[in-house]
Amino acid sequence: MLKSSGAMAAATLLSRVLGMVREMVYANFMGDGMVASAFQVAFQIPNLFRRLLGEGALTAAFIPVFKEKEKTVGEAEMWRAANAVMSGLMLVAAGVASLAIGGITVALEAMQFGDETRLMLQLLRVMFPYMVLVCLAAVCMGMLNARGHFFIPALSPVLLNLVMIASVLFLAPLMGATLAEQIFALALGVLVAGVAQAAFQLPTLFHDGFRFHWQPPWHDQTVRRVVKQMLPGIIGIAAFQINVLLTQVLAFWYGTDGQPIVASFNYAVRLMELPQGLFGISLATFLLPALSALATDKKFDQFRGTLREGLGYLCFVNMFCAAALLALASPMIRLLFEHGRFDDHSTDRAAFALMFLAPGLVAFSVVNVLARAFYAVGDTKTPMRISVLCLAINLLLACGFIVPLRQGGLALANTLTSLVNVWLLTFALRKKLKKLDFHGLPGIVLNCLGAAIVAGVIAWLGADQWSRHFGHATVWMRIGEVFAPMTLAGVAYVGLSAALKVEAALGLIVLVRRKLGGS
Repeated sequence: MLKSSGAMAAATLLSRVLGMVREMVYANFMGDGMVASAFQVAFQIPNLFRRLLGEGALTAAFIPVFKEKEKTVGEAEMWRAANAVMSGLMLVAAGVASLAIGGITVALEAMQFGDETRLMLQLLRVMFPYMVLVCLAAVCMGMLNARGHFFIPALSPVLLNLVMIASVLFLAPLMGATLAEQIFALALGVLVAGVAQAAFQLPTLFHDGFRFHWQPPWHDQTVRRVVKQMLPGIIGIAAFQINVLLTQVLAFWYGTDGQPIVASFNYAVRLMELPQGLFGISLATFLLPALSALATDKKFDQFRGTLREGLGYLCFVNMFCAAALLALASPMIRLLFEHGRFDDHSTDRAAFALMFLAPGLVAFSVVNVLARAFYAVGDTKTPMRISVLCLAINLLLACGFIVPLRQGGLALANTLTSLVNVWLLTFALRKKLKKLDFHGLPGIVLNCLGAAIVAGVIAWLGADQWSRHFGHATVWMRIGEVFAPMTLAGVAYVGLSAALKVEAALGLIVLVRRKLGGS
């Protein structure tokens, strides 16, 4: 498990680091004002399809079927089924994108909008074809994951980040003199990135024997089965992503009072997604085909054990990350984003949101894993029902918190909703899998929480002392303000967790010793 998810984590780390570089370029280029908010809300809508399909519902529904075909009827039928799914999905995606672009065009011509809303809709119209491209990339990712390839699919987001960075640096200056004109360079970059992400995965698939042939999807049983499982999964497995989109749309219109809050919230989300993607999504992506194979073979004891062990490692890693994000919110935001149009006030606004998001990091990641456990046994309806309820709770909380806390209120609503989501998914999974053995997991969570609190206090005190004695006037001082206290806190966290006999801590120490050639 650690080796497979570790390979993915290495690729995801590269992607997320480049994603951070992309956000740094964004911050310097457009700050956190209204143009930035318009672009980020517009990008969230086609990007939601990337999250839902590339990291969620399509792969969750498709991989178990793909694995079952491979085991029961052979590779020829497996590739035929894949072609049928790909053909049907591309047709539907193209139809939805065409309707959306047409609807936006009619709305822009027939209705009066404010400058901010008009800019957002214009950007969205340019970027919506990304949905079609990401559908193709998602099917390729699902096939590669099912065939045991995790590294190459995890690298495809690297291309998105590289293209977007190049769009800001090279294309934006050619688009016009004002920021509102130059921002369209990023919209065009999204389309180029979609083509690159899909094309990047094809050589590995060809090497495995895949060849695309049009397969009429209309009456194909495999297509019907995947669609039946995928539709509820669009809501079920991506509650967090839908929450982010809905709250950002709410915040966009609430922030038209001259004090935009979408971009501040978005920068905080991006920073929190670094550890979530590095280990949470990597581990969840590995677990889906592994749990699916165990469910197909009726090895439910191993199914439960693998799930429990995965959750233990997930809590161990992300508990520390949550403590670090909470304790070092301002220094991290300052180091990464504070330059160009992103000033010290922008840092305060983004850090305020991050402090409310950080406590929910473990819950955000656990939702991904638990939802995939349901999908591995062919249940898509239970996560859907739970997520519908959580979406309603999130909207109510966001509406209540946004007035007093602004971007912090959005973050707090997401955190509380994800905690409720975890509790409901766990309760439902216990009922579905009789004798679901989480023995020892509550103790691991409590021990990790205690160690994380101590580590967070150490990090906060370390950053405070660094700021008092050295300040943060230069880049090197800002680097030290983040990494010096984080290193001290990390050593304390691993040591305290090992002393408390946390299995994940001991396992990681053994793994590191073996890699280093020790005994």
